[in-house]
Amino acid sequence: MANLNKVFLIGNLTRDPELRYTPSGTAIASFGIATNREWKSADGEKKKEVCYVDINMFGRRAEVINEYFSKGNPIFIEGRLQFQQWETKDGQKRNSLRVVAEDFQFIGSKTRKGEGPDISDATEFNNNQSATPTDINDEEIPF
Repeated sequence: MANLNKVFLIGNLTRDPELRYTPSGTAIASFGIATNREWKSADGEKKKEVCYVDINMFGRRAEVINEYFSKGNPIFIEGRLQFQQWETKDGQKRNSLRVVAEDFQFIGSKTRKGEGPDISDATEFNNNQSATPTDINDEEIPF
């Protein structure tokens, strides 16, 4: 049987990216995005729905996300779903579903945090990178 785990999302960042590093020096950017959906119900009423998604990006792309994106910026994400389960100290079972981003694209205006529109180096980075994810050992991920 074939398997496929691929996600494409377009949305706006819900918070500034949080950049941290594994003990071996791999960058991890964590951030959230909101995707909006609008439709008309059977009675013609306009409906809206927002889906909030947690995202992790690894490697050099994580550093670029941290440098160029902030809350409210639009972004296109390509990645895969990752499901995690754990038990809290008081014995409660918890789980989460997040996206591990493998690539991204700028959408709309592209600015460095707090600066004007000069982003030629970021555009060049995006155009010259392959979509191959960085190999990371599970023990390096701090969550």
